[in-house]
Amino acid sequence: MQSFNELKLNSKEPVYIQIASFVKKEILLKRAILGDKLPSRREIAAQLSVNPNTVQKAFKLMEEEGYVHTSGNQGSIIYVNEVIYRLIEEELTGELVREFITSAKDINLSFKKVVELITEHW
Repeated sequence: MQSFNELKLNSKEPVYIQIASFVKKEILLKRAILGDKLPSRREIAAQLSVNPNTVQKAFKLMEEEGYVHTSGNQGSIIYVNEVIYRLIEEELTGELVREFITSAKDINLSFKKVVELITEHW
């Protein structure tokens, strides 16, 4: 069963978005795979000390995006295929790169300097 122990909530973005993003990251890292069960909404709410309605909102988002399926008696499971995996990968890596580029531009780094720094630290 998928655990939410490693999710550290912050005050920068809505909690339901953080929950959904955490599951996406787990999928990207292949720590959450097709068929993995998710804890109940109440269990997650208790584990994270948040309102169950917030967790319900996260599940609604994850179901709409297609990487979580819920069946009344069976609970919720991870659903990922190649298309969903690629979409998650593009979303998360795209966000990371955009944030990095914005930060680099904020301190007036040139493209050349950014490439040099990446090469040096890679």
